[in-house]
Amino acid sequence: MSACRAPRRPVPRRRITLPVMFAAVAALSLTACGTGEKPKSGGGTQFVQGTGGVSVVKDKGGRQSAPGLDGETLDGKPLDIAEDYKGKIVVLNVWGSWCSPCRAEAKNLVNVANDYKDKGVQFVGLNTRDPNPAPARRFEKEFEVPYPSLYDSSGKLLLRFPKGSLNPQAIPSTLFIDRDGKIAARALKALTEDELRKTLEPLVAEK
Repeated sequence: MSACRAPRRPVPRRRITLPVMFAAVAALSLTACGTGEKPKSGGGTQFVQGTGGVSVVKDKGGRQSAPGLDGETLDGKPLDIAEDYKGKIVVLNVWGSWCSPCRAEAKNLVNVANDYKDKGVQFVGLNTRDPNPAPARRFEKEFEVPYPSLYDSSGKLLLRFPKGSLNPQAIPSTLFIDRDGKIAARALKALTEDELRKTLEPLVAEK
């Protein structure tokens, strides 16, 4: 799969500050769609590379807490994932309207989100690297996306994920957060419906 890059916004060289430079460097790993790189464990997290490129933490005690993710959605509404969806399984999909693999998996996410909405599962998008929200809104309308997406054009929310965790490292990435707010699985590629369901079923069955 060929790599694709996010749209760039020109920034005058004289106005670049150290914090901006740090954020830009930290976000470099997210500029490509479907990187295909193998996830690495670290920080004591016990996860394994599963079939189909989905990394899973089967032991609930070995899972790390997801960071607080809050802000405005593409519709301009406030959203705090931890508070608004407390007690639910959250499927967090990192995407951009400019990303071809994101378009390829959109219908799969929509179908599974609709099928699992009555099973305590909430899908949430995290739109990133879209300088203007208008293309992202058109994307959601085109694919009839039934769930909200946080608008994170600068990637600040992505930087909240700690190193060594199952953090998003590509666009698209999909994280599966259990009912206790801990990261149970991650994919660094576009997912099929079958892959989404196979990853969700064990989480839905957890007590």
